[in-house]
Amino acid sequence: MTSPHRIALLAFPGIRAFDVTVITEVWGMDRTDRGVPAFDLRRVAADRAPVPMRGGLTLAPDRTLRWLDRAELILVPGLDDCITPAPAAVREALRRAHARGTTIAALCGGAFTLAQAGLLDGRRALTHWNLVDLFRQRHPQVRVEPDALFVEDGNLWTAAGTAAGIDLCLHLVRTRHGAEAAATIARSMVTAPFRTGSQAQFIEHPTPRTDRDADALAAVRAYAISHLHEPLTVPALAARAEMSPRSFARHFTAATGTTPLRWLLDQRIAAAQKLLEHTDLPMPEVARRAGFGSDVTMRQHFATRLATSPRAYRASFTSG
Repeated sequence: MTSPHRIALLAFPGIRAFDVTVITEVWGMDRTDRGVPAFDLRRVAADRAPVPMRGGLTLAPDRTLRWLDRAELILVPGLDDCITPAPAAVREALRRAHARGTTIAALCGGAFTLAQAGLLDGRRALTHWNLVDLFRQRHPQVRVEPDALFVEDGNLWTAAGTAAGIDLCLHLVRTRHGAEAAATIARSMVTAPFRTGSQAQFIEHPTPRTDRDADALAAVRAYAISHLHEPLTVPALAARAEMSPRSFARHFTAATGTTPLRWLLDQRIAAAQKLLEHTDLPMPEVARRAGFGSDVTMRQHFATRLATSPRAYRASFTSG
């Protein structure tokens, strides 16, 4: 029997209850009866004392920092106060874990904790859009990516605000355990398995001004997902929405935070990942069904977006 994957929720005073709940919902529920791998989620703190959180809530740790030596993934919740440093013992434990090569993921303002530990110097990172200026001011040595939902640099992950923590957690499940496991967890949470775009859609872009526009765009996206194997152009999709191509592209970007062509590429990559995980179809057929036209084109997009090849991606799940 395969051992459960060991996950650490790093706890210290001031962590956000929402992020704790997201981490617990993704990795703390037993969904093995639905094909999701077993996870061993532990609440890790400097000692066993209850950890206070906003709203009169407390978190009861069940492991001390020594358990981080065993963890395969460490999750750092966001903070109510991003200026006050995390306890010295916590920062030192993060440095040791990073030196061992353990994957560390910070949600929302948790990026401040990684930066306080000196782990993000010279690296790409992000945080909630409302905290970007403060983050840059206090940690100018970090290369801030203000618009993404989450970014990775080495074995360090950081996410944008609040709901982007869900996106990152599901992405970490997807990259380690497959799209189906992430989709099963997402369904139980009644959320999307993945979102495209960036947090810029919540800062700069207006939402569609009428319900009619929103409904038309939703219908077009549903159509596109069910017809990925066909040639799909912006003019053709715009015609289905009864918009001009320029108006369609503008409304589509406002609603999703990304362009129609970028969104289509995301859907095709996701479709190819699922086929590679669950079928033994030859590469040209996978490429055809996902709408890439050829396995050469699919291979190029996998290399650019996933830093791997379709064959290597399939092999990583075949062994499981």
